[in-house]
Amino acid sequence: MSVRLPTRGISDIFAQTLVQWQLCHGRHDLPWQGTRDPYQVWLSEIMLQQTQVATVRSYFERFLTRFPEVCALAEASFDDVLALWSGLGYYSRARNLHRCAQQVVSAFGGQFPQTAVQLEALPGIGASTAAAVAAICFGERVAILDGNVKRVLTRYLGFDADLALAANERALRQCATALLPTTDLPQSMPRYTQAVMDLGATVCTAKNPRCTQCPLQPQCRAAALKCPENFPVKSRKLKRSAESIWLLWARSTDGAVWLSQRPTPGVWAGLYCFDLFSSRSDLLVALPAALARQVQDLPAFKHVLTHKDLHLHPVHVVLPRQSALTGSGRWFDAPQWPKLGLPAPIRKLLAGAG
Repeated sequence: MSVRLPTRGISDIFAQTLVQWQLCHGRHDLPWQGTRDPYQVWLSEIMLQQTQVATVRSYFERFLTRFPEVCALAEASFDDVLALWSGLGYYSRARNLHRCAQQVVSAFGGQFPQTAVQLEALPGIGASTAAAVAAICFGERVAILDGNVKRVLTRYLGFDADLALAANERALRQCATALLPTTDLPQSMPRYTQAVMDLGATVCTAKNPRCTQCPLQPQCRAAALKCPENFPVKSRKLKRSAESIWLLWARSTDGAVWLSQRPTPGVWAGLYCFDLFSSRSDLLVALPAALARQVQDLPAFKHVLTHKDLHLHPVHVVLPRQSALTGSGRWFDAPQWPKLGLPAPIRKLLAGAG
């Protein structure tokens, strides 16, 4: 498609409309709102990637209690970070979060850089997160372009180019930049950025958008065409895959559990986990013959990742603590394992056995 950039007058009306709507109808109760502390904004943006607000809220508050500022996070051990992150998923985010905090301290004296370009050079910070921090905390005139914002803009503009193509993504970013406020940026950019995120999250939703409640409806091309759910257009879809994994749940007679730290990269990288096997026979071969005859197969269940379904088969065995075991792990007593970074299904199994 041929993309026409919004004119100055249109962009000013667009931004002002969103800001006024947000003041009256936007979200105001989220724990990371109302601050221009880049540490808190950055932390919330990383946690909100691929994760629902309702889930993030409690994790965000626990992180701030344990690591109230970036230096505290940088000084923590990675195991401590993973333990707090456990259950939030996408564990590479936790790894990059820790690395980023360390780099902010070592390279910038504990102060986040103030431009999106500098922020994007830090570990784990993409273009949209960098823009959010720079716009909200420092008033930089730079556009975020996360999933919610893409939906708002493509519908408003009638932007029907396929966002699977990098050139079209760049064209949409140009449009997003053209629609930004142009005056009083220290005040207008934080308000506008929050407004466009709120609109996408609460009104201009992927399914069943509430167009009659949208302040942009009178000028929205998708609303005029009566096809908002056709936007945005993205043809390339990642195929889901499936994998079956057998979990060796070894427990000692005195209540300890055998856990190994997962290698990087790989599923649950860096987390503490039962030993994993690609088949039941492989699991049994890894055990001494006497122990293999004592195993108990528990009901299998499915654990859903973003692009993969894990079919998990727990195999339980109780043995003396001095027994030889496979893997490079060690025994963790009942007071110890809850403090570790554990995959959600492993934590659930252990908690249910308590």
